[in-house]
Amino acid sequence: MADVDVQVQYTTTERKTRKVKKTSKRRESKDGEVTVTELDQNTTNTNDDGEYTKAMSKDWHSGHFCCWQCDESLTGQRYVLRDEHPYCIKCYESVFANGCEECNKTIGIDSKDLSYKDKHWHEACFLCAKCRVSLVDKQFGSKHDKIYCGNCYDAQFASRCDGCGEVFRAGTKKMEYKTRQWHEKCFCCVVCKNPIGTKSFIPREQEIYCAGCYEDKFATRCVKCNKIITQGGVTYKNEPWHRECFTCTNCDTSLAGQRFTSRDEKPYCAECFGELFAKRCTSCTKPITGIGGTRFISFEDRHWHNDCFICALCKTSLVAKGFITNGPDIVCPECAKQNLIDVIVLPLVANARDWIKSDTDQIPGVQLTDLVGRFRKANLKSRAAK
Repeated sequence: MADVDVQVQYTTTERKTRKVKKTSKRRESKDGEVTVTELDQNTTNTNDDGEYTKAMSKDWHSGHFCCWQCDESLTGQRYVLRDEHPYCIKCYESVFANGCEECNKTIGIDSKDLSYKDKHWHEACFLCAKCRVSLVDKQFGSKHDKIYCGNCYDAQFASRCDGCGEVFRAGTKKMEYKTRQWHEKCFCCVVCKNPIGTKSFIPREQEIYCAGCYEDKFATRCVKCNKIITQGGVTYKNEPWHRECFTCTNCDTSLAGQRFTSRDEKPYCAECFGELFAKRCTSCTKPITGIGGTRFISFEDRHWHNDCFICALCKTSLVAKGFITNGPDIVCPECAKQNLIDVIVLPLVANARDWIKSDTDQIPGVQLTDLVGRFRKANLKSRAAK
C-alpha cells in the first residue's frame, strides 16, 4: 500500500489565535505516507492588506485557498494534500480513493485501506471467501481472484504429499522430483525408511531407493565373484562379469577384449582351447581352432588348415579342387598322373622291351600273362587320372 500526505485544517476568522495541531497516520495507495493534520484553531493574521490564512507553510488570502479539483474554498474545511496540491475530502475520494473488492464502496480517508496485488478492501471487508473469518493480521492464500484463510485454502487448493497425502502447510519444506512432491520427513527410502534429504537416490517404478538399498536389491552382480558391478563389465551368454573376472578357464588370462571360444559353457583363450581340444593339422601338426573365421578341410579322419591343404609335390593349393591321396600325402591330378607314369608305367615299359628282345618262347606262360595284366592295369589308372 502506498501513502498520501493528507492534511486536515480548520480555519476561522478570529485574529491572533494560537495554532494547535493533531496528527495521525494511515496507509494509502501509491504515493507515500498519509499524514492527517487537524487544526482546532487556525492562525489568521491581520495587516494593512486584510485577513489571510497560513496553510501548507504559506500565506493565503482567505478566498484563494481552494480545492485543486473543484476550486471550492477550503477555509474552515478539512482538506487532503496530494502532490503538493490541496483537495477537499469529496474531490479526493472521488478522484484518488480506492474501491473495496468486497462491498464495492469507496474506501474513504477515515477508513483503513488493506491492499493485496492491486486490490483493496475495507478492514471490515477483508474476509475469507469461504468461512468469512477476518484475515486482518493473519496468513491467507489467493486463488482465482479470491482470498482464503489458511485452513480453507489448504482444504481446497493446497498440494498434497505423495508420501502421507497431507497438505503442505505454509512454510513447510517441500522435496520435489519431476511431478511428485513430499514432506521432508516423508521423502524416505522405500526399503530402509531412512530420510534421503539431499543425498543421492534412485527412482524405480514409482518408488524411491537410497543408493545402498538399490544396489542390494537391483544392482547387477558378477556371476563369478557375486559382487556388484559398478562400472564397465562384460556380458557372456547373457550373464554379467567384471572385466577382471572374465578369464580363461585354464590359464586365467583376461579375455575382455580378446578372442576366445568356449567348451562345456566355459570360456577359453584361443591358445588354451587349441592345445586342449582342437583338431591338429595333418600337414603342420598345429591346432585348428577355427577362431576368427579360420577355415579348415577334413577328409576321412584327417584335417588341414586351408593354407596347408596343398599338393605334396607341386605345392599348389588344392582348396575347392580335386585331389588324390598317395599314402599320407595329397597330390593334384596332374602330379598324380605324372607320378603314375614315372613309378609304374615307365618301369613296365622298360621291362617289356627287355622281355621282347629275349626269346619269348623261353618265357613261361605264367609270366607272360602276368606282364599283360600289369600293363592293362597301369593303363586303366592312367585313364582314371585324366
